[in-house]
Amino acid sequence: MNTKINYEKLTLIIDGFLKSHKLNLKDIKRIYLNRGPGSFAGIRNSLSIVKAFNLTNNIDYYCYSNNDFKGEKDIKYENIPDLCEKFKIEKNLINPIY
Repeated sequence: MNTKINYEKLTLIIDGFLKSHKLNLKDIKRIYLNRGPGSFAGIRNSLSIVKAFNLTNNIDYYCYSNNDFKGEKDIKYENIPDLCEKFKIEKNLINPIY
């Protein structure tokens, strides 16, 4: 459900995910973020969190859109790192699609 507190929930969900997998932010090397299309607030909030992870923990991020993967028919989340490499998605570049 879309509410004004989703931003706060997102950080709690991330924290819960890390704890449930016995991980720490220092274990994360890269984050892949779908940059849209989507709602302005949702994309802005997600980008803010990822940028904070980059600044505080030196975690690289790759912002992609499924439109970046032209010609790919079956795009699955587990293939995103390989697709970002194949299509030369630039590291730490923010170009949101609202």
